[in-house]
Amino acid sequence: MRFLLLSAVLVALSVSSQAGDWPQFLGPHRTGVSDETGLIDSFPASGPAVRWRVPLGVGMSGLAIHDGLAFTMYQDADNQFVVALDATSGEQKWTTIVAAAYTNSMGNGPRATPTVHNGVVYSFSGEGILTALQANSGDVVWSVNTPKQLKGRPAEYGIASSPLIAGGSVVVQVGAPNGTVVAFDLKTGDQKWTAGQGTSGYSSPALLTLAGKQQVVAFVGAAVLGIDPANGDQLWRYPYGTDYDCNIATPLLIDDASVLISSGENHGSTILKILKNGAQFRAAPSWSSLGKKSVLRAEWQTPALADGHLFALDNLGSAGPITNLVCVRIADGEQVWAKTRFGKSNLTLADGKLFISTMKGELIIVKASTVDFTETARASVLEKMTRQAPVISNGLLYLRDDREVVCLDIRAEK
Repeated sequence: MRFLLLSAVLVALSVSSQAGDWPQFLGPHRTGVSDETGLIDSFPASGPAVRWRVPLGVGMSGLAIHDGLAFTMYQDADNQFVVALDATSGEQKWTTIVAAAYTNSMGNGPRATPTVHNGVVYSFSGEGILTALQANSGDVVWSVNTPKQLKGRPAEYGIASSPLIAGGSVVVQVGAPNGTVVAFDLKTGDQKWTAGQGTSGYSSPALLTLAGKQQVVAFVGAAVLGIDPANGDQLWRYPYGTDYDCNIATPLLIDDASVLISSGENHGSTILKILKNGAQFRAAPSWSSLGKKSVLRAEWQTPALADGHLFALDNLGSAGPITNLVCVRIADGEQVWAKTRFGKSNLTLADGKLFISTMKGELIIVKASTVDFTETARASVLEKMTRQAPVISNGLLYLRDDREVVCLDIRAEK
């Protein structure tokens, strides 16, 4: 029953989009799960069917698909851009400068994925410039230099918070001394509220309903926060310090009162139950698996939930090179199966399958089985390193690296 309720809640919390759209980071429900069906489970001998492939530029930003357009961010030697491509042909429709080029020892360029809502694209640059642009033209509606306005500085490895739509606000994790999480008016860019103190971490917030209350759940540098989206009041806080403030995965709704948080750096995972007493809320762990023997340490990949199981990448060590692909049963927290040394990757769940992109540029299909590991397809599709999960929209799969964007047709033959 709780998982039926979860499905209804996720539909209610999706950003404004059309059927088949992928309008924000991690998709319509910000869960890394697609509702699409009728997708392939193997590749022909010649490899995946390439619909189009276009050159782009440097950046870790993912893609958002809305109303026939694909949006992402990249940079050249001088500037960071938001670009709109025709989703079916790859033709460039417009490109707009949103900030100067951003450099960082952990990789150059923008990190956050744009969010599209009601005809406006919201982008967040590598150093924290939040911009609203008209989706059909790229014209700038407003722009805010968040570190400058809030007297803060970007996170050590760059700003990675993909904008979240919450009512009439766009919410991002900034990490300024007077505001870890900040909301801005969708139409004007005026600051509406701030919440929390301390570093921002590298996660993107989620809009979840927990214990009957809709709230922004933000996994920041040393804690996870529940925030009232109407006014920024902190409803609850649970400390969760990770080495280097590297909390990166997005909080994931488990049921109508529970949320999963998971970190790498040998930290592990915790499911928090949100309890309400009158007007007060508090978070208490209902399950944890922490430390070097944890069953799940999500480094920067958000786990996907299906059929009471988590499909996820478990990273061993302090940002170490060993990553396992695992299936964890929520009921008892046990690993059902693990493909050890699978490799650093990211995943999207669709049509009973895991579509997995490796850092080496491979696309792999694995059955989303709650019994055992079965790989059904593998092919190289990109030449440069990628950290992004595949984006699936209207039977097409999109993926990018530091050189290009590729679009694959993954519809099964009827």
